[in-house]
Amino acid sequence: MSFLRTLAVARAPVAAFAAMGVLWGTFAAVLPDLKDQVGVDETRLGLILLPTPLAAVIAMLLAPLIGAWLGRVAVPVAALLMAAAFALPGQVTVVWAFPLAMMCAGAATGLTDVLMNARVAALENDRGLHLMNLCHAAYSFGYAGGALVTGAMRGAEWTPPWVMGSCAVLAGVFALMAWERDGTIEGLLKPKGSKAASALGWVPVVGGGIVLIAFLTENAAENWSALHIEKTLGGSPEQGAMGPAALALTMGLSRLAGQGLVTKLDPARVLMGGALLSASGALVAAMAISPVMAYAGFIVMGIGSSVIAPTAFSLVGRLSEAEARARAVARATLFGYFGYFFGPPMLGFLAGTFGLRFAFVFAAVMLMTVLVLAPLMARQKAY
Repeated sequence: MSFLRTLAVARAPVAAFAAMGVLWGTFAAVLPDLKDQVGVDETRLGLILLPTPLAAVIAMLLAPLIGAWLGRVAVPVAALLMAAAFALPGQVTVVWAFPLAMMCAGAATGLTDVLMNARVAALENDRGLHLMNLCHAAYSFGYAGGALVTGAMRGAEWTPPWVMGSCAVLAGVFALMAWERDGTIEGLLKPKGSKAASALGWVPVVGGGIVLIAFLTENAAENWSALHIEKTLGGSPEQGAMGPAALALTMGLSRLAGQGLVTKLDPARVLMGGALLSASGALVAAMAISPVMAYAGFIVMGIGSSVIAPTAFSLVGRLSEAEARARAVARATLFGYFGYFFGPPMLGFLAGTFGLRFAFVFAAVMLMTVLVLAPLMARQKAY
């Protein structure tokens, strides 16, 4: 099938992934200004970001029920809520209100992510196509675009309310494009009667652990790379925005390039090779003495990280029975996004205590654990 036909099949989730990318790319690039707007240092910023994952986890636990209730409009409605929620942090000027705004953003992101990944898994198995790389590439391109546009707006001295509000509107346009005539996600609720159909086994646990590590390191690097370049290496706001943009753009291009390739390679080897490459990039970023050297590290890190989460998600869908597939992907998403949301606060604490360089060394160490989990995942069966 041609790329355009594949894109047409995945249009709705691709749009939702792009919307999420724009929002988080904007957030990462404007984070130095948000930090100054509420008047906190890196350690305290990590602390006030902690409620974000708590709200996300609650939303993820409720996502199957909400998705089943929303039916065919589940993905676009969740994406629209997410776009609206991300306008809130830019309006905050006092410390106590920032966690509340980020909780709204986290909850909407958690809901959207579970539903759009479950929709992709359903499309993959219904159409016999590999779509995860394409959809995650859309997130990466959206992230890079949001970061670059934000860097330009910051350079033009736009304030956080205007930056976050403008990108929320753009993400809302993408969210509207996620509408499908019938986007119903089958299998979100636990079937009655058959224990075999309701069992999930270890597949989403091991797969979710790999996604957790991928998202912990990926999102932490995206969120703290701008601060690393500006605060540690003395870069400008435009140079700072290029950090997350370089990482995300590289991941997007790598995911597109690997769209067909990953189906021809052993998934466990893909996961292990990606982890090794990404860890080496994180170490280069940690040892950087200039923004250019940091960009090189982020590019290598992006190439390696690009294949980890999509491959793990596809394996979860492939190894699960049809009746349990949507719930297995939702469970893996829940586990994985502990890393997505806890990564930035965790690296914030490490950065505040030991410096931003140590935070990237920690990311490299975490990536190495994929070398243990990947072979374990390859041996898993649904039951």
